[in-house]
Amino acid sequence: MKGISYLFFVAATICAVVGMGWGIQMSASGDHMLSPAHAHLNLIGWVSMAIFGIYYHVTPKAALGMLPKLHLGLAILGVITIVPGIVMAINATGEALAKIGSVLTILSMILFLVIVLTKGRDTST
Repeated sequence: MKGISYLFFVAATICAVVGMGWGIQMSASGDHMLSPAHAHLNLIGWVSMAIFGIYYHVTPKAALGMLPKLHLGLAILGVITIVPGIVMAINATGEALAKIGSVLTILSMILFLVIVLTKGRDTST
C-alpha cells in the first residue's frame, strides 16, 4: 500500500488507537458522558478513513490527481474538529466547532462521492 491509501490508513489507525484508549479511560472511570464524541472518532476516524483507504487501494485510477489529496485533507480536518467540537457541545461550552467539523466532514463525503462517480468506474473492460 502506498500514496493516498497509505495516508488514509495511517490516519484511520491513529484514530482507532486514540478511540480505543479513550474507550478504556471511559470504562475505567465509569464516566461515559463523552461517548457520542468517542463514537464519532471511531466511526468517522477509523471506519470511514479505512474504507476510503481501501477504495483508493483497489481503485488506483481514483487515487490520482488533486481531488483525493483534497479529500484526505478535508477528512482529517473534519475529524480533528468534529470530535473536540462534540465534547464542547456536550460540556455546554459551545457548538461552533462541532458545526464546522460537521460541515467539513460532509464536504469530505460529498467529494468522495464525486470521486467515486467520476473516477471510480473501470472502463478498461
